[in-house]
Amino acid sequence: MIGDKHVAYLEPTQESGRSFLERGISGSVVMLNLLRFRDIADYSATPHLAPQEPISGAAAYQLYIRHTLPHLKRSGGEIIFLGKGGSFLIGPSGERWDAAMLVRQSSVRDFMAFASNREYMAGMGHRVAALEDSRLLPLVEDELADIFTGKPQHVRPWRRQPA
Repeated sequence: MIGDKHVAYLEPTQESGRSFLERGISGSVVMLNLLRFRDIADYSATPHLAPQEPISGAAAYQLYIRHTLPHLKRSGGEIIFLGKGGSFLIGPSGERWDAAMLVRQSSVRDFMAFASNREYMAGMGHRVAALEDSRLLPLVEDELADIFTGKPQHVRPWRRQPA
């Protein structure tokens, strides 16, 4: 983006939401979250959620996770990975992501029910306050995965086995 002002992505657009639904995903979906935290959380949009003293974006995101986990679990979702990021090994040298997270939902319908839950949404201000920028990429297992692993879908080591 040489010469362009950086655009932050904190929420889906109507167009991206429609495109996501039109994919017609059946089965589980894993959301890849790339997260860049603010140095100091910005609660100007949701002052009622702001802590007494200023906190870091990372600390605000911890508040968001603490608020979100019960709603995520009730919807059948789970965090399957949360880790510290940094600069790319392959990618733009000036671009960094502070954290990456993988969240699995059993279906798009369950994800949409979770994402539109009013109790969950009441804590979204922590996420917005925390983040300088983010990316959310829905991932779906595909038959191509069989080519790379050489294993049929039902024995993939990373896939949760049916109970």
